[in-house]
Amino acid sequence: WVLEDRKTLGFMCPREDALLPSPQNISILSTNMRHFLTWSPVTIQGETVRYSVEFQGEYEREYANESWIPICECSLITATVCNITEDISATVAYNLRVRADIGARRSQWGTLKGFFNRITTSLTPPPMKVIADGYHLLVELKDMGPAFQFCVLYWKKGQESHVSMVKDVSSTVHLDTMEAGHDYCVKAQTYVETINRSSSFSQTQCVRAQGGRSLWLVTAMMSSAGFALAALTLLFLAWKTSKIFQYSCCPIAVLPDTLVTSLLCFIFFRMMNIHRSMGQAKKADTCI
Repeated sequence: WVLEDRKTLGFMCPREDALLPSPQNISILSTNMRHFLTWSPVTIQGETVRYSVEFQGEYEREYANESWIPICECSLITATVCNITEDISATVAYNLRVRADIGARRSQWGTLKGFFNRITTSLTPPPMKVIADGYHLLVELKDMGPAFQFCVLYWKKGQESHVSMVKDVSSTVHLDTMEAGHDYCVKAQTYVETINRSSSFSQTQCVRAQGGRSLWLVTAMMSSAGFALAALTLLFLAWKTSKIFQYSCCPIAVLPDTLVTSLLCFIFFRMMNIHRSMGQAKKADTCI
């Protein structure tokens, strides 16, 4: 009975070094050269389970005794997903594994079934926006990272047999100069040189170039406004110049009050002296 009780107690209270269940359903999600390892959670009642991830590339398998390299960003994490994009740095076959930990207790490694090669990543068409900037046909493409290039096709609507192509790495691309009143259509795809693969093309988007009549009207209105402004400026300058010449050649001076009073007094006394002199001369003539 004692032995049976001990067996029962041992079954109910597992040892500290007992193995945890290994993570299951290990898989890779890879889109547009971004790679994530996922797995199902290991559930232990009342415990926080942590996970660690390691990878093994072609070099480790063939030249480093089949060693494994830990992914530091995914060491003792509680999430059930690991971003392995930076570690998958070559277009070769990789193997990956994940382990569960609770304190000193660990599980056996759960390994990805088969190998993963980034050449199998899913490539999607680039999000884009086509813009008619006056007569300029532009396309704005979402920046998808340094590994991506864009292949853009465009054509005048109704002339699908005359398609032009531009390859660029920029997120904004000037495609062409448009003819007034015509529709232009654009579609694009991504290309990744390191895996030599392209995505499918995006949905076609079309825009219309600004019509010639409306552009002529806008140009005429702007020209008229500019002419009116220039005429007003010339009139103002002519008026200002005339004022400057008038002041320089024929200045209008206002005499101070004291000077005006002194001048009037001088004129008055001068007139009095002249009148007195004339009176004295008349008396002299009479005496003669």
